[in-house]
Amino acid sequence: MTIQHRVPSGSGGTAGLTVAPLAERFGVRAVGEVGFTTRGIWARALEEVVRDGRAVCHLELSAVTFVDVAGAGVLVDAARRLPAGRRIVLHRPPPALCRTLELFWPGLSAIEVSMS
Repeated sequence: MTIQHRVPSGSGGTAGLTVAPLAERFGVRAVGEVGFTTRGIWARALEEVVRDGRAVCHLELSAVTFVDVAGAGVLVDAARRLPAGRRIVLHRPPPALCRTLELFWPGLSAIEVSMS
């Protein structure tokens, strides 16, 4: 995987987003916020994950401070495109993302949350 995206913080105080491959396992580490200005980076990273074909993709999200509802929807759309048996594991996602997933997309088996 060759993902390395960065959208810098804007002059309006909007936080940026960096997405880079994990060294220790298949997946990516995201740092920053997923919102209107950074959603395209998020979507491209998740698209690469879906296309790769591995059984499990890890998303390290401990340094993500915010994911808006549309960003959560992009994650759900990516998970829904996975063939049966594949899944995305979210590592230490922001609590608001977990609440959004539970509220709008409960029981989505292709997304697993790990707090470790």
